[in-house]
Amino acid sequence: MKRILITGALLASALSMSTMAMAQGGTAGGAVGGAIVGGAVGGPVGAAVGAAAGATAGTIADDTRPRFHSYVVERRHPSYRYQSDVRVGAVLPEAGVTYYEVPREYGTTQYRYTVVNDRTVLVDPGTHRIVQVVD
Repeated sequence: MKRILITGALLASALSMSTMAMAQGGTAGGAVGGAIVGGAVGGPVGAAVGAAAGATAGTIADDTRPRFHSYVVERRHPSYRYQSDVRVGAVLPEAGVTYYEVPREYGTTQYRYTVVNDRTVLVDPGTHRIVQVVD
């Protein structure tokens, strides 16, 4: 019984800490916070699960990606030409890229979207880092 109570307390703590990490640091912060807390609760497996859960907060959910992609294509935003790979973690330049608000119907997010090399991406507006490629 004592073990169940301790596990429950650790889980509740983990959830609250990973939520704070996600709110403060976007995908990267959520992944790191989730990994730390998950590791404390469940060891290496918990760290991996926590990182994955933390990283996806605030991005476009799998079930709405096709609809969101169609929404962006219909808007016909100009595509920014980027010389490097368009991938999660890439940092876009501070000037020359136009960011757009994500409509609420696709989820609440602090991120913005733009089109880079004809690909729709979510970007952290504070760091200009790509957090999701939406294909």
